[in-house]
Formats: sequence, structure tokens, C-alpha cells
Amino acid sequence: MLEKIFYSFPIQLLINNIKKNQVLLLCWYLLFIMVTGSFGKLLGIPYLFLDPEYIDKVNFWSFAIIGITVGGFIMAFNITCYIVDSHRFSFLGTLSRPFTRFSLNNSIIPLIFVILYIICVIRFQVDNEFSTIWLILAQIGGFLSGLLAMIVFLVTYFRLTNQDIFKVITRSVDSQLRKSPISRANVMQRLEIAKKKTIRVDNYLDIGLRVRRVNPNHEYDKEAILKVFDQNHLNLVLIEFIIFFVILILGIFRENPFFQIPAAGSVVLILTIFIMFTGAISYWFRGWSITMVIMLIVLLNILVKFDIITSNYQAYGLDYSSTPVTYNLNELHEHSQTKFRAEDRQNTLNILENWRQKFDSAENPKIVLISTSGGGQRAALWSMKALQSADSATGGKLMKHAMLITGSSGGIIGASYYRELVLRKYHGSDLNLSDPQYLRNISKDNLNPIIFSLLVNDLFIRYQSFQYGGLRYKKDRGYAFEQQLNKNTGFIMDKPLSAYREPEQNALIPLMFIAPTVINDGRKLFISPHKISYMTSSNVYGKDTLSPEIKGIDFQRFYRDKQPDSLRYLSALRLGASFPYITPNVNLPSQPPMEIMDAGISDNFGISDALHFLYVFKDWIAENTSGVVIVAIRDSEDDKPIEKNVSSSFFQKIFVPISSVYNNLGNIQDINNDNLLEQAQSWFEGDIHCIEFEYIPRTIFEHSDEDEENPSVKQIQQEAIERASLNWRLTSREKRNIRRNFYSPKNRESLQELQNTLQ
Repeated sequence: MLEKIFYSFPIQLLINNIKKNQVLLLCWYLLFIMVTGSFGKLLGIPYLFLDPEYIDKVNFWSFAIIGITVGGFIMAFNITCYIVDSHRFSFLGTLSRPFTRFSLNNSIIPLIFVILYIICVIRFQVDNEFSTIWLILAQIGGFLSGLLAMIVFLVTYFRLTNQDIFKVITRSVDSQLRKSPISRANVMQRLEIAKKKTIRVDNYLDIGLRVRRVNPNHEYDKEAILKVFDQNHLNLVLIEFIIFFVILILGIFRENPFFQIPAAGSVVLILTIFIMFTGAISYWFRGWSITMVIMLIVLLNILVKFDIITSNYQAYGLDYSSTPVTYNLNELHEHSQTKFRAEDRQNTLNILENWRQKFDSAENPKIVLISTSGGGQRAALWSMKALQSADSATGGKLMKHAMLITGSSGGIIGASYYRELVLRKYHGSDLNLSDPQYLRNISKDNLNPIIFSLLVNDLFIRYQSFQYGGLRYKKDRGYAFEQQLNKNTGFIMDKPLSAYREPEQNALIPLMFIAPTVINDGRKLFISPHKISYMTSSNVYGKDTLSPEIKGIDFQRFYRDKQPDSLRYLSALRLGASFPYITPNVNLPSQPPMEIMDAGISDNFGISDALHFLYVFKDWIAENTSGVVIVAIRDSEDDKPIEKNVSSSFFQKIFVPISSVYNNLGNIQDINNDNLLEQAQSWFEGDIHCIEFEYIPRTIFEHSDEDEENPSVKQIQQEAIERASLNWRLTSREKRNIRRNFYSPKNRESLQELQNTLQ
């Protein structure tokens, strides 16, 4: 019995795949670890598969598209295996519809994946999206419908075209082989293997799921085998061409929501192309396959290096057409001269005076500096929730007293959204700043369009462009990020950077410094509607040195000839949130190009920039205020408990030194910021009060809607720790988790402390 199973066609195909088709199995492995959450969870990749969105909805149709693409991937896998390996199983040449039978027996891995995917979807939808049984059944039904529809379509296509192709090949196979020495060598080599080195197969699974024995004495027809090879290679080429065409169409009409298929579908399409390309390389070049792949990689590198294939990403609004700005130390010192710092300092002093006029002259008010931490979508939602709730609880005093907002990544995005709403409220818009709709807006998915753009556009040639501020730019995933953020927030921040100069100048809203990291040299680029060169060299520890080091770059002064005022504000936010591999690193128009990455690399919490500002204006603030309140909105816990040391594998021990530094980057920054806060007490002649709102993740248990905004202390204490992922996509559970976390005992104490301080 065991021998019968071992020498069955499905088991022998599985063994053959493990032995010879490791690259194909790698594609399956990627799919398995993505849907199970073992890969890309930090970036939100599993959510793309387990909760796919199509036209802003997760429903039957979004899952049906995933089913269609997975069905195509399964058939591509079978086609490639058939072309590469069918010659090892010569008995196929004696069967009618050999490819259909081959695919049926080659379905162990696809079947396991489909079953596992359905299980993962059910668990995810129940645990994270609170879906009903009927909704889950509809989603699974959509996936299976799309999967079966694609497989039936392709099987039917093969069945209908086989006859015509067989007729053509029957008449021309020998002449075609003579015309193509490479093809003839490949096919003849496979024919010899088919005759002499056939893998033993005793039985196979036939159509109708019946088990049939293989006739070991059957004579194999040479011409039939050759026709099978040629016929299915043509099918491979045709399907690959169709997929390329589909991706091209999706890219051309990417602005139309109908063509914006779920990003997971795009991932599967790319893997399908890769798996078919691998099969073609293996078929045509045999032993030279690895050499050819290396040559193609070298060629691609050369094309990118010489900008034949463009890899640069731009900030919209800046002028890239004129001569780039010289980027060197002399130029940095030129824009950070004492006279410039004094001039910019005086302009900000005028803003401080305008801020002071909002309060009664009889008593000095508290000045509030808000710092928001980065952390993708979770930080954006957390910052929005904290600002919205704290401002409401203080009767609007938080934003009235706020003079400056600093931070990075998602935190700055959430704070920017709330600041814009405050500005519109001031100008007379009829809106409720506490409306939960704004929380829903800022937490809407932004990952799907980014990954979709990456796969259908950025990986190939960015052939589409658009116009902004009279200049043209390429559409890429940076553009997709901005457009989706713009849509999610109701298009209210789609304006140039200069649009905020007057409101900030008149202290209607607090200043905001967006400070991404320049990866060329590690300095910060300070982006603001105002010239703020005083942020580039002042020493927060004490007096300026005789030759102060340039610690930052003033965006307005450095790029004064590149239309800095026209920089799209959404692009400025993207510069501060350039999450690796998701929102791309931006090159600014300088020579050498200034490469920008996430602000969180330098200081994820914005504390150092807030203290830098405080130092520059310490004398005025000490004289005209009753103290400083630093409101730190953190998406992580301060002073976290030390984790237990667990046993590590050999490979884990190799990477521990690197991973430890990366994982503790936030802790390192926390320690540095704490040191700066302690030192600030020595040089600032006034009170410094730091109030923290921390997102300490909790699992949400079932509760009534009435408890949503006012959960009991007991409820919160019973919740276990569960952290929202760091990406641009949140589950329903994570969104609710973040909203409710503001009412933890520690944050309630902070809120009460803020209320008392601003009385």
C-alpha cells in the first residue's frame, strides 16, 4: 500500500518539484508565509490577502479578484512544471488531454494553499474584523468562484486550442526543429530523457478522480511528445503576454477605481510572471540558466545606473528642470550664517508676539510644544485621537496654547490633519472637531494603492506623468500615497507649503516643523513655510561654539531657487514619512542629489526639535510665559520593561547584534531625549512640564457600544497587550484598540494633568 502511494503520480510530482523546482517552490513559499503572517506583517502585507479591498470595500468581488489571480498562478505553475518536467514522465504522451491530467496530479501544493488561505481568512475576519458568518461565507464564496472560474477558463482554452495546435504542429514540427537548432537540441535532449530516464510511476489520478494504472509496456511516439512540448510552450508565451498586457492596462487606467484591483492580486500577478519567466529560462537555456539570470540582473543594474530605467522619486512642486543646487559643506555654512539666523529668529519672535496677543496681558500663559511620534497609520490615528480628545477636554485650550508641533511620519500626518480642521473651524467652517468621522478618515487604508502602484508601475517603467504647479512629474507609488491620503482626508490638505505661512504668522495655528533625515550625511532637513535657519546650528546644551557644526538644513533657504513655496504640502508630509520600500526615498534637486528618508531615523518622537526651538527662544519664553508644557504623543510606551532573554537559534545569534540595535532604536532615542530634557532644566529659567499620552496596546474584548468612549478601569486592566502593526493599513480591531487606549488609567491621569495645567 505504501509503495503504491509512493509511486503514485501526485507523490512523484511533489518529490520532483522539491528536487528540481526550488525556484517555483520559492514562489509558493512566499505566498504561504504572506497569508499566514510570517512575512511582511510589519508592512501590513498579510492584510492585503486576508482583507483585500476593491473600490474601498472588502466583499465578494474583492475576494473574487484574489481567486482569479490565484487561479492564474496555479495554472502558470502547472504549465511551467509541465514544460520543464513532462519529459520525465513519458507515459503522458500516450494519454489524451495530457496537460489536464498532469495539472490534476500536480495539485497537492495548490490544494494545501487554498485550504490554508481559507482558514487564515476565516480566523482573521473573526478575530480582527468582527465579520458575521454570512459575510465570511460570501467572501470565501467569492474567492472560490474566482478561483474556479479562472481554472475552468484556462482548462477550456487549452482543450479548445489543442486540436488546432496539434494539426499545425503535426505538419510542421520537423521543419521547425530544423530551423531552430536551440529548440531542436532542447527537445531532442528531453526526448532522450523521456526514453531512458523515465521516473517510475505506477498509477495516476484521472479526470473524475479515479485512480488508473500506468501501462509500462506502451510504446512512446516521438512526434507526439515533441508536439506536446511545442504546444504548451506556445501556451506559456501567450499567457505571459496576456498577463503583461493586463498589467499594462491596469497601469494606464490606474486612476480609475475599477482598474485598481486589490494589491494582493497584483502581488500574485507579479509572482505569476516570475514563475513563467523562470520556466522559459529553464526551458531554453538549461545548464546556462543561472548564468543568464545573473546577466539579466547585471543588465538591469546598468540600465538603472545610467537612468535608462528611472529610479528617482521626486517631491512635487519643486523645480527639477533647472541647474541643481550645489550640495556641500560650504553651501550649508553659507545658508546658516549668523545674519540669516538672526533674521529668521526675529521673524519667529514676531510670530511668538502674535501668539501672546491671544491671551490676557495681565497674566502670562503656558506655552505648549506638541511632539508626535512616528509609526505609520497607527501613529496617525493615535495622534489624531489624542489631539482631538485632549483639545476637546480642555475646551480648545490645547490648540490655543500650542506654539509648535514637531515629530515624524504618521504622527505628523495625524497632527497636520487636525491642525487643518482647527484652521477651517477658525475661518468659519461648520464642523465639529470631535466628530468621530475624522478618526475614520485618517485611519482609512493607504497601503493597497501604494503596493498596487509599486507592482503595476514602479517595477517596470513609469510611463505616466501629471502636472503640478506648472511642472511635470512621473506617477509612482509616492504619487499614489499622496492621492490616497488626499482622498481619505477629504482633499483639505491639497495645497502648497506656502498656504500655511500666513495662518502660522498670525498664530492662528501652531508652527509645524517637518524634519526628514538626509541619508547622505545624517542631518535633518527642516521644512516649514518660514525660513528657520536657527534650527540648523544652535547648540541645545549651552552657548554656541566658536565654529558651530551644521546640524540641519533650512529647506527654504537651501532650495530658494527651486520654488520651495510651491512644494505640495502632501509631498512634505511624504518626505517625513518615507517608510523604506513602501513610500519611496525622495531625491531633491541638488548635486549630489539629496536623498530623504523618514524623520524617525533621527528622532522618532520630535522631542529634540522641540527643545532646540525652546533653547533658541528661551529668553522670550521665560519672560512672556508662565512655563512650558511639552505634550508628547507617543505611539509606544516610555520606559518599557526589559524583555526576557530567550534561547536563540544559530542564525538568530548571527543577526542579534544588528537586530538588537534596530529594535532598540526607539529606546536609544528615548534615553537621549530624557537627557536633553534634564539638561534643559539647567538652561531654561522657568518650569518645563512634560505630559505624555502613550499608546500601550491592549486587546479589545466584546463590550457594549455605550462603553466605547468610556470603558471602566476594570475593563482596561483586563485587556492583554496587543500592538497594532507598523504600516499604512489597520484592521478594525486595531483601530478600535487605538481609540480606546486613550482612556487607559495612565492616559486619563495625563489628561487630568493637562486640564489642570492649562486652567
